[in-house]
Amino acid sequence: MSISVSTVVVNWNGRRYLERCLPSLMAQTLSPLEIIVVDNGSKDGSVEWVQNTFPNVHLIANDRNLGFAAANNQALHAARGEYIATLNNDAWATPTWLAELVRAAQSDPSVGMCASKMLFADRPYMINSTGINLDWAGIAWDRQGGELDDKQESEPVEVFGPCAGAALYRREMLEELGGFDEDFFAYLEDVDLAWRARLAGWRCLYVPNAVVYHHHSATAKEGSYFKNYLLGRNKIWLLAKNYPMPYLLKYLPIIVLYDWGTLPYSLVVWGDWSAINGRLAALRDIRKLWRKRRATQASTRDFSWVNLMQPVESPWRVLRRYRHLYK
Repeated sequence: MSISVSTVVVNWNGRRYLERCLPSLMAQTLSPLEIIVVDNGSKDGSVEWVQNTFPNVHLIANDRNLGFAAANNQALHAARGEYIATLNNDAWATPTWLAELVRAAQSDPSVGMCASKMLFADRPYMINSTGINLDWAGIAWDRQGGELDDKQESEPVEVFGPCAGAALYRREMLEELGGFDEDFFAYLEDVDLAWRARLAGWRCLYVPNAVVYHHHSATAKEGSYFKNYLLGRNKIWLLAKNYPMPYLLKYLPIIVLYDWGTLPYSLVVWGDWSAINGRLAALRDIRKLWRKRRATQASTRDFSWVNLMQPVESPWRVLRRYRHLYK
């Protein structure tokens, strides 16, 4: 039986990256059923370039930036594939990327997500991400980020979830969960989706032979006000929606200590109130957040994800997780 995969690329002013991203999808050994590009109101000629250069690409052109989450959901509604593969516009895939992801996904019907090996485009010897790690303090980070690519694993292994910058999702799972939470706009929306999927009983495999190269933060600069604002807001939403109450109560003191303890650091390093304003914004619509939490917790039927949670480390070690992003 043939397997159908729809590939999705969300773009915002990334024409220069699309010139390598899209050809890499067309060169896959497992040909995708379709390539969908969702453009979020680019001003750099991306839409015209895609139309003229790749007329067979399914292009959805928005007149404004709807965010990464909403754009992916647009593609999901338009897609026809049994699987949905997401790839950042500033990344390109090796030829067997799709084939390796699909092979892993088919190994077990409970596998609803697959994570890729993401290497830095400018440092191809170094890992950007091999999936999502999440600790009990509610801090999410790229698994094995900053490590040298020494072939840490040779076979698929279970991880908490995939980075949506290069992932495969089972359509059945996405439809069950309603896709990405569009209120997140961007950042941590993939962690939220993975956590909801875990609570609903879906699993994720990291596939070491599914390799992509990624320009980290190419279209959203590290340390920008908007990015820090969204990260601050979305982290509160992430924990409020998904943390089951017994665990939330148990770890709440450490969550508060680590979360609010980072704010002075943000003020000093970034020199603005973005992180604080983001957290305050998260609390403005408590009723809507509570409705989302009730819906998520009502569908909870699996707690195996707790075995994948990482221990809480010292603040110094937490900071060291991100040092490779600033070199």
